[in-house]
Amino acid sequence: MIAGQGTCGLEIAEQAAEAGVTRADVLTCCGGGGLTAGIALALEARAPGLRARPAEPAGFDDTARSLAAGAIRRNAALSGSICDAIVTPEPGALTFPILQRLCGPGLVVSDDEALRAMAVAFSRLKIVLEPGGAVAFAAALFRADQIEGDAVICIASGGNVDGAMFSEALARFGTGD
Repeated sequence: MIAGQGTCGLEIAEQAAEAGVTRADVLTCCGGGGLTAGIALALEARAPGLRARPAEPAGFDDTARSLAAGAIRRNAALSGSICDAIVTPEPGALTFPILQRLCGPGLVVSDDEALRAMAVAFSRLKIVLEPGGAVAFAAALFRADQIEGDAVICIASGGNVDGAMFSEALARFGTGD
């Protein structure tokens, strides 16, 4: 799983090099950590100036809390966020040591910020994102003060969004402004 997800990191490294980006935070939607760990390993090998940063919904930020504590921390609840695709009990036992070694601090966003990021992605980029797939983009939009580097790269994934949820994002936030 980790190696397969690393192919995304290889693509990021290649495209960053083509764009002349040598120092950037790469924001990833994070559940158990497989995607983030795979990307981090690929970046270590191909683009060491790029750093993976996990993004999670508030209240379900086990990876961010675990990285800050230096040990795995569990979420108190396993439901209650609209970002259900990335809600996990805790970081994976295989992924966490990789995340500790290679990733920057986790970024945490609210459900409303994820919804707003969905609206911005659709209105400005014509991309449909599910809430969990929008958390990295939400972190870029709403946690810019916590991001380092000359550029920011976001993983925007998952178009498996419920129609009612997507409609709510657009109705509440329109263009995201």
